[in-house]
Amino acid sequence: MTEPLRIVVVSPELGVPQEGDAHAAAQIERARSLRIGLLEGGFNMVAVLPADPFLDERLQQLRPDLVIVDAESDARDALEHVVLATRDAPRPIVMFTNDQDADTARAAVTAGVSAYVVAGLAPERLRPILDVALARFARDQALRTELADAREEIHNLSSAMKDRAVIDRAKALLMQRQSLDEATAYARLRKAAMDKNLRLVEVAQRMLDAAELLG
Repeated sequence: MTEPLRIVVVSPELGVPQEGDAHAAAQIERARSLRIGLLEGGFNMVAVLPADPFLDERLQQLRPDLVIVDAESDARDALEHVVLATRDAPRPIVMFTNDQDADTARAAVTAGVSAYVVAGLAPERLRPILDVALARFARDQALRTELADAREEIHNLSSAMKDRAVIDRAKALLMQRQSLDEATAYARLRKAAMDKNLRLVEVAQRMLDAAELLG
């Protein structure tokens, strides 16, 4: 049987709203709907944490599968704490807020938020939102891995080309100064590398450095 998704909710501490404070009442209602949706959906809500400087340590201890940010007026601050806390161990991040500011939404997506949900939250919408966020996170991680592999391949190719150029220069130097053919010059470089237990390019570079020093 598949283990239920382990979820941490990052949310400000909400007290009892003052009479007539519709904004605070709406925020409390959204937080309540979120928790009901998680419970009804069979998710494992392992903790509700504040967005503070200790969030990093708490997430490392809890190791959730997904982080939900429930934020309102402090959406930017909460997002900053969560992004810093998941920088070394990326996790899917879903943000629920009534903050409709376009700059905040763009900042959230740029920071790696997998889903940014504005306005009311119906409990029955929760599972599809989280499923999409998980799929998007997995896709983004796969793309990052492919990009890193491609960069490493380009770097290795560039390094190999540079090494080849150094070896060719050293080989040409031997051919010129000792009247050797190409195969013999290359064989001497290889033998020197084996004798000194060095890479071929290292022997070639030392030879070029010595030739430049002696003139």
